[in-house]
Amino acid sequence: MSRRSRSGLGSEVSVGEALISRGLQPDLAEVLGRIPHRVVEVDSRRPFREPGVERNEVFFVAQGIISKYRTDGAGRRQIIALRFAGDGILPRDSAADYGIQAIVRSKVAVGQRADFEALIDTHPELARFFWKLTQRHAAIGYEWLLNCGRRDSVARVAHLLCETAERSGIDAVSQRMINPFTQQQIADITGQTSVNVNRVLADLERQSLIRREGREIIFQDWNELRRVASFSPNYLQ
Repeated sequence: MSRRSRSGLGSEVSVGEALISRGLQPDLAEVLGRIPHRVVEVDSRRPFREPGVERNEVFFVAQGIISKYRTDGAGRRQIIALRFAGDGILPRDSAADYGIQAIVRSKVAVGQRADFEALIDTHPELARFFWKLTQRHAAIGYEWLLNCGRRDSVARVAHLLCETAERSGIDAVSQRMINPFTQQQIADITGQTSVNVNRVLADLERQSLIRREGREIIFQDWNELRRVASFSPNYLQ
């Protein structure tokens, strides 16, 4: 078993390199990289952007993982989406009903809506690229809805682990994955309590589907874990 791992926590890359990894043509990545922007280091311990405020910025993740979240009337948090390196969050026409917070310490390129939209207007192929990314993120959202709505607690966590491995680009059969999530974050994604998540992870170990060594996860039976999770990566294409 190789000890080499990649998890979305990897070394910093340029925004252009990250977008190329998502399928953007290199010449268009170079064009996009020329818009005015600043790279911000985002701490996972506090929100990066609060919900309910105007969102006149565009964000691209250069390193790490950031999340979108919402809270209910009692202040309980539900993580509703993840963005890995190469993913973005586009501007909105109204105040955002979600907040943004890093899962791990991350680096995010922040540009202004006006600069981004001017570039899109002059490069229609960029608009097509971001439309495809939007469709991909919608497909992930539908899968998450199914995961929380119909799968049991074990399948929910197994599915998140499978998706994270796929989106991080690791070979789960031969590589270890650094688990980027706390148990509370897994609970906030899968609609459970952190106590239940702890039990589920222990169950997955008892079934010899995974093994944990510190923050590393070894997939001992990748095919069986996928079966338990009802995981098919087609929605990530």
